[in-house]
Formats: sequence, C-alpha cells, structure tokens
Amino acid sequence: MSQMMQMYKQAGPAQFSAMIGQVAPYFASIAPQFVELRPGYAEVTFPKRREVLNHIGTVHAIALCNAAELAAGTMTDASIPSGCRWIPRGMTVEYLAKAKGDVRTVADGSAIDWSQTGDVKVPVVAYVEGEPVFRAEITMYVSQA
Repeated sequence: MSQMMQMYKQAGPAQFSAMIGQVAPYFASIAPQFVELRPGYAEVTFPKRREVLNHIGTVHAIALCNAAELAAGTMTDASIPSGCRWIPRGMTVEYLAKAKGDVRTVADGSAIDWSQTGDVKVPVVAYVEGEPVFRAEITMYVSQA
C-alpha cells in the first residue's frame, strides 16, 4: 500500500484533505475535500468561492486543472505497484461548459493496467450538479523507483 493511501486510511477524508495542502501547498488554493480515494479511483470536491473564480464569475479553468491533477495524482499513487514512482508529464483538457457551482472531480483509472511502466493516460472528469463541465487526460510517467 502506498504511503499516500496509508495516510488517507489513517487520517480519514477530512483530515487527509487538510494534509494534502501541506504536502503540496498549491492544491490548498482550491480548498479540496476528498470524498473517496482507492486504487483506480479518486473523487475530490471543491466549493465555488471567490478565490477560484474568473472574470465572468465561473470557476477558473486552472482551478479545474488543479483539481484534476490532484485527483489523478493521488489515484495514481494509490494504484501503482510498490517500488514504482510517478510524475505528471502532460495534460490535455476540454472545457465542456461553464462551471457555475461547486465542483466534483473524478479520476477513474479502473480500466488502466497499473502494472505497466512508461506513459499512463489517466482520465478525469469534473462535474457541476451532475453535468460534466471539464474533461482531462493526464499523462503520468510511471517508472521503477
């Protein structure tokens, strides 16, 4: 079990959410809350609030990217075999609709073969009130530690 997964299980979602901002301070900018983290799946929410808004009053594109990287990264960490490490190598995004409310971000890696190394494409979708507003594919480079 990865160190990230151990932290999540020991601390619980609320405390882990607060701790992640200490590990990687930029993630704290969206005030994320983990709903679930397990191998092959991560779900993170964050509220629509002034700090994440753009000039038209909707959630800023980079806040959505931030949540996508957080969900994909923690899920990747929980999913890769012991003795491996990862780093994001790239991100392709699509903005599907204006994000006018609180955001729920899901990284679903259930279809990924986590035993492979090299580039792994991690799909992420962000929703507002159940409607997809953002889609990303994050390339994670997985290698032996």
